[in-house]
Amino acid sequence: MHPLAPGRKTPAANCSKCRASSHAAANCPCLRSDRWCHSFHAATLNQDRIQQWWGRHPEFGIGVSCGPAGLVVIDIDAHDAEPPARDRILPGIPIGDHVNLAGLANGFHTLAVLAALRGQQSPADDTTTLRVRTPSGGLHVWYRATGNRQWKSSAGSSPGRALAWQVDIRAHGSYIIAPGTTTHHGTYTPVDEAREPAALPLWLAQELDRTGHLPAPTIPAPRPVPPRAQQAVLAAGGGRGQAERTLAAVLAPVEACGQVAQGAGFSDTLNRAAYTLGGLIAAGRLSRQEAEQALKGTAAAARPGQELRIEQIIHSGLAAGLQRPLHATGRRS
Repeated sequence: MHPLAPGRKTPAANCSKCRASSHAAANCPCLRSDRWCHSFHAATLNQDRIQQWWGRHPEFGIGVSCGPAGLVVIDIDAHDAEPPARDRILPGIPIGDHVNLAGLANGFHTLAVLAALRGQQSPADDTTTLRVRTPSGGLHVWYRATGNRQWKSSAGSSPGRALAWQVDIRAHGSYIIAPGTTTHHGTYTPVDEAREPAALPLWLAQELDRTGHLPAPTIPAPRPVPPRAQQAVLAAGGGRGQAERTLAAVLAPVEACGQVAQGAGFSDTLNRAAYTLGGLIAAGRLSRQEAEQALKGTAAAARPGQELRIEQIIHSGLAAGLQRPLHATGRRS
């Protein structure tokens, strides 16, 4: 937690030295001296520090740094504004001109539409988790991140990453106002009985993943095919007429990853396969279309639901392999 300015939603002001100079929060001596400069970067669970800050300034509000706290908060707005273009109401989900949008006015509506499309209950109606009514009429729905995923924040009206119009995501890199905090506009008040964040629902995690709220996967650097594996591929390939045998030999390790729920070096295994097939394509021994289709199909079967990550790894591996043709002699040009 970290202090908010009295009566406001914004963090307490930096010290005069920090206001006068630009420097990274990580290098600021204020944080090491128990001062609250730099917003949520000063967040702490140290009880002595908390008692010192709010003991001296009981008028401070309370902000919670979402990332370190393991939180994903759905911030639903109810602003009076004109809806954006149809492709920004639910990013990534087309809304045709034949759909009547009369009455669509705020984040409660857009989130309800998204939930209905997925056959789920809107988070605004989720009584199993902490929900906090805001002074402006909006709602904060608190969830607990699972699986060590570092979800990214977003603004629902942004032209970039967004879940839905007038629905913000508070996660890594942002903070949320704690229930009970009072500003000039009113108090942030819990709704119903739940006082603890429930685990982030799977369907909502899938929607956040779809809309770019996870960091891009780490794609392994292309690595040469080991000589023994290269010999096996060459032996299986022989000539153009045995393309299916060649594909089977290259893709066997990728297919084997499907026998293990997670891990098994899947990213590296897929990258090696794409790199090898890139070399075979460059040597004229396979068509790019059949190689890509086989790669995507095998990888998707091994790791369903990871299509974006799979596509990125395949693209990287193929691009590197295409620079080094794998000829039937076993030599690369």
